[in-house]
Amino acid sequence: MTKRAILVLEDGSVYEGFAFGAEVDTCGEVVFNTSMTGYQEMLTDPSYAGQIVVPTYPLIGNYGINEDDTESAKIQVKGFVVREECLQPSHYLSRKTIHDYLAQSGIPGICGIDTRALTRKLRSAGVMMGMLTSSKTLPEALNELGKIPGYGTVDFVRLVSTEKPYQWPPGVDNPLYHIAVLDCGLKYNILRTLSRLGCRVTALPCTTPPAEILKLNPDGILVSPGPGNPDLLDGLTGTVRELMGKKPMMGICLGNQLIARALGGSNFKLKFGHRGGNHPVKDLRSGRVHITAQNHGYAVDPDSLKDSLEVSHINLNDGTVEGLRHKELPVFAIQYHSEASPGPLDNTYLFEKFLEMARGKK
Repeated sequence: MTKRAILVLEDGSVYEGFAFGAEVDTCGEVVFNTSMTGYQEMLTDPSYAGQIVVPTYPLIGNYGINEDDTESAKIQVKGFVVREECLQPSHYLSRKTIHDYLAQSGIPGICGIDTRALTRKLRSAGVMMGMLTSSKTLPEALNELGKIPGYGTVDFVRLVSTEKPYQWPPGVDNPLYHIAVLDCGLKYNILRTLSRLGCRVTALPCTTPPAEILKLNPDGILVSPGPGNPDLLDGLTGTVRELMGKKPMMGICLGNQLIARALGGSNFKLKFGHRGGNHPVKDLRSGRVHITAQNHGYAVDPDSLKDSLEVSHINLNDGTVEGLRHKELPVFAIQYHSEASPGPLDNTYLFEKFLEMARGKK
């Protein structure tokens, strides 16, 4: 791979490297992820819709791409930026290289750049829009960047949500619980985890009316993670508000932000977000600290919360809200990813907590 490529940020910064994957141009919000493994899960996480992702770990692709570790039906990122791309992966499950995976999906990548310098730039200046190109000059790329809408102005949830309801796993007999999942950008590992715990899951489009959800008579409702700005999601916020209290409810990531909005709270954009598998979170009730997987660029404003909600978890890096609990209703939410993928499995107990609430109302 000798074709030159550049990553151009909206402030005029330029990072030169070599093209891999599909040789096409792309634009998106440039963000970094601090996980040391899990690049296949990153690529297929719907919460990355509209974003160009920069793994901070320097070698990417060393264990190839397999058929099991996807978190959705396709690659969701707009582009991929790595220090070194591995051309000869070594793993018994590997079926293709990361170059082939990106190329077959029409997603461009750039390798050979100093991802440490880029990460330091984003940490100091904040995330910003960028363009990955192997065909345009710097002035042409900056001109193109000036024309595209900002990340926070696009409703990405509608772009990644399922178009039709479906069951996971299909045809399960005698489930312990039936859980309805409002798909705002659902990861497969949420479905896998609930299935292992004896659940039949019905995944629903984000536009499903509350009455249609309740008609399924689920034992609980889960509001999934997803991409983008929660302030654009008034319809979803209204759905969550109407469902609250009628069935036990759990929110994850974007679901946490929607539950806060539904009860009068507000959210704000983080400078560079939380993305990675190594974020310490403290449970304020037990005092325990868990290492968590995270992927979000917005957070709940604790000063905006009404009396009905209390903060249950905080991030020990910056003190931001990582979980909420309703004081009266069977409703709780977390900002981090209890299903991990990639990341630690410390927090799968939260699904069991959710199912205990469902059992209590069953």
